[in-house]
Amino acid sequence: MSLEGPAMDAFAAIVLVCLRAVAPAACDEGNAVDVLSTRVANELSCTMGWQEVIARSALGTEVGSQTYLKTLCRRVRNPDR
Repeated sequence: MSLEGPAMDAFAAIVLVCLRAVAPAACDEGNAVDVLSTRVANELSCTMGWQEVIARSALGTEVGSQTYLKTLCRRVRNPDR
């Protein structure tokens, strides 16, 4: 009996940098001023670690005054399934 089964799906963590003039419900990849994304192992990882990444970047000075962040999490299908 093999313990290896089909690999589980991964997730894409997407952080949108949105202008404060845009309502949070309306902010999406089409109107965000910047979009950052990476693959993560699970849904919880979609929300972890972004604060430090943004704070250390050039975007960090504008967040809160001119922009805000919106985090999305999307399932990415494993191609072997």
